[in-house]
Amino acid sequence: MAYTIDLSGRVAFVTGASSGLGAQFAQTLARAGADVVLASRRTDRLKELRARIEGEGGSAHVVACDVTDRASIQAAVARAETEVGSIDILVNNSGVSTTQRLQDVREEDFDFVFATNVRGAFFVAQEVGKRMLARAQGAAPGSFTGGRIINIASMAGLKVLPQIGVYCMSKAAVVQMTRAMAVEWGRWGITANAICPGYIDTEINHHHWETEQGRKLIGMLPRKRLGTPEDLDALLVMLASGQSHFVNGAVIAADDGFAL
Repeated sequence: MAYTIDLSGRVAFVTGASSGLGAQFAQTLARAGADVVLASRRTDRLKELRARIEGEGGSAHVVACDVTDRASIQAAVARAETEVGSIDILVNNSGVSTTQRLQDVREEDFDFVFATNVRGAFFVAQEVGKRMLARAQGAAPGSFTGGRIINIASMAGLKVLPQIGVYCMSKAAVVQMTRAMAVEWGRWGITANAICPGYIDTEINHHHWETEQGRKLIGMLPRKRLGTPEDLDALLVMLASGQSHFVNGAVIAADDGFAL
């Protein structure tokens, strides 16, 4: 007998869905049966992704969302729930980085990273979380099936790496944010967990791995290989499912052992 996870009837909201891991996360959840809301500033890319998902028989919807703008977050979440339904699963994925030594970090560089990775991630989770809490607190016994918040951190939040120190700090904040949400919201059937991906080959960074610096970095990895976006599929679907109700506050490294 095969074991399957079916997310049919669940609504998933994915930020940063226009490319990279966010696009893969959205496709994966749609393939598992979820109605997926694609959120990003670049709605043209979202519409292309929606077409691919629908071409596979999945369900996808597009909303514009700038996570650095709280009003935009509130409008995107409200629109998603009005047009699609109450959000059951949040994949909090939007993230940015800069590459520079700490002594070269300018105020605008610091603010650029923290505005998206920390402030943006928090207020997205807060907006969705408040709605999940309202459902849980107002539901008849047994009628609320639980909420799933999946924050995308990074192995850089667990292991400090040179020249991306501000990014490391921001992702460490996401790890602690996840734990705080797990403690405060878990009693209401809302779980919060973090995935910490390692080096993943995506369309955004593919060119880097072909450079001398990129090849040198690959050579430093435990098994001298990169991950692929698909390597996170099973973990993502498990955390999004009802079967993960006993997993709360987990910070899971998916980095092929690099952070050890």
